[in-house]
Amino acid sequence: MFLWRLSILGTLLYGACTDSKLKEAEDGVQTVLPGETAQVKAFVLKSKTFNHELISNGAIVAAEKVDLRFAGAEIVEEIYVKNGEKVKKGQKIARLAQFKLESALKQAADNLEKSSLELQDVLISQGYALKDSLKVPAETMKIAKIKSNYENSTIQYELARYHLDHSVLYAPYDGIVANLFAKKYNMPSGNEPFCTIIASQSLDALFTVLESELPLIRKGDQVQLSPFSYQDYTVAAVIDEINPVVDENGMVKVKARIAGSSSRLYEGMHIKIRVQRSAGSQLIIPKEALVLRNNKKVVFTAKDHKAHWNYVETGLENSTGYVVTEGLTDGDSIIYDGNLNLAHETPILILNQKYP
Repeated sequence: MFLWRLSILGTLLYGACTDSKLKEAEDGVQTVLPGETAQVKAFVLKSKTFNHELISNGAIVAAEKVDLRFAGAEIVEEIYVKNGEKVKKGQKIARLAQFKLESALKQAADNLEKSSLELQDVLISQGYALKDSLKVPAETMKIAKIKSNYENSTIQYELARYHLDHSVLYAPYDGIVANLFAKKYNMPSGNEPFCTIIASQSLDALFTVLESELPLIRKGDQVQLSPFSYQDYTVAAVIDEINPVVDENGMVKVKARIAGSSSRLYEGMHIKIRVQRSAGSQLIIPKEALVLRNNKKVVFTAKDHKAHWNYVETGLENSTGYVVTEGLTDGDSIIYDGNLNLAHETPILILNQKYP
């Protein structure tokens, strides 16, 4: 009988404890009795500058790019460069065969000389000397040049000189050779450029933002871009232009100038854009520190070797963290790793207390 009464009493006490724990769970804060110590990582919360972020996709474009073409149609005699090769301003790119062009210039020079002599004869017949050409009436000089074919000979000479001078292509500035597909000893295509020179020191990032996102950006804002083809590789840029036109899809084109040069970036390369703007000094926690319990935002803090449950409110966020507006104070020890299975007053061992 005595043992039976003890059994009933134990059952009643267990039920009372269970009801107490259920009430605490209903309130949203789960308290556990000291048991196995949880290993966590934490940092001391300090106010620091928060960078608001805008994420977009875009492409690399050349700020300076020129298509080189030959003025005449002759066989390509020499090609001095290859695709992807860096060139300096004034460096030779390619050269056409010179023989016909030089011969044409000589012939044009001879014809011009003959026309000069004929012009002199015409002027003498009119009572003037070539050295007195300034005294010759304009109408008389015009007729004399037509009779001697002097004007046409001059044009032909200048044209022959132009073709010879432009039979060699030079790099207009420091850059990289691209789209060079012509072959030596072949005629260059009349429709396509011989090659393209892309300025190696000036690349831009072209991307679009929503009309509603315009207040979040301005000229001079810092930009981080990451090519989709590379992992863990970012390049800095600064917003240089904002096109003042909203297209039919509600998008606005933005261009950012990439700082310096990089051999890993190519024109047309697809990139991910992250625009950052400072929102001032804020209390910032990493996204890993925030957990949801009963659809409420919770952050655990470390105090007296125990985890403490804190309801928080957050404001702005970026790809790495949240701004905490309520629930935490400067100097709190924030648990950001090992917090998924914690409860209020769980015993903890901090592995690496650190500052953000």
